[in-house]
Amino acid sequence: MLKAFSTAATGMSAQQTMIDSIAHNLANMNTNGYKRAQVNFQDLLYLKLREAGREIASGITAPSGLEIGSGVRMASTNKVFTVGELQTTGRDLDLAIQGSGFFEVTLANGDKRYTRDGSLNMDANGQLVNSSGYMVSPGITIPENASTVDVGADGTVSVMTPSGSTTLGTIELYRFANPAGLSAEGDNLYRETEASGTVTSGTAGEDGFGSLLSKTLEKSNVEMVTELVNLITAQRGYEINSRVIRAGDNILRNLNLLIR
Repeated sequence: MLKAFSTAATGMSAQQTMIDSIAHNLANMNTNGYKRAQVNFQDLLYLKLREAGREIASGITAPSGLEIGSGVRMASTNKVFTVGELQTTGRDLDLAIQGSGFFEVTLANGDKRYTRDGSLNMDANGQLVNSSGYMVSPGITIPENASTVDVGADGTVSVMTPSGSTTLGTIELYRFANPAGLSAEGDNLYRETEASGTVTSGTAGEDGFGSLLSKTLEKSNVEMVTELVNLITAQRGYEINSRVIRAGDNILRNLNLLIR
């Protein structure tokens, strides 16, 4: 009976982790480019009381085994990289990736990070930076006398100045063989890992990269209805596991009464 206690406890812990993940998803419903996290679970080791195929009598083998599981554990959390809702903002420096790819930014120490958040700004020197002030790759500087900024579907940045239209450069996109292997660093940033594979750069709209939409932002891909359904399921799972512990406690109490 004590095994039921520990098994149910792993179930309660797993559902609590599930609720924590759902809470994080819901908290980031309005975060630009946020990708919902999906929790994956695995069953624990089994106590094998009888092996399948074992000879139980002369010439007779057991058609199935006798195994008792030990519960569940959290195996991993995956980011689901489906495209979120695209919202038109009318702001020249708001960009959304329609399809595969990331923007690359450079931290103060020179390290590279990747993001789906296309809410860009200009710093004091006119350089394109993200919301945290990190320079967007490749470095593009907007002239002070630019009246408008236009970003094409292929990432080409053009400005209108008193002397006419000028092309400043192209914002490239970056992708990974396994984006689920990226490490989430906060600030809407991801870091390359061995699991993600080596980064590949390219032009938006070519070679499988998504195209860019100017004056548009990609919102979170969190769906409230889905998360609330998952929340109810996790809550009920937690409750039913707590009832298992209560049932085991009642059985032990009845055994103690028999002894008396």
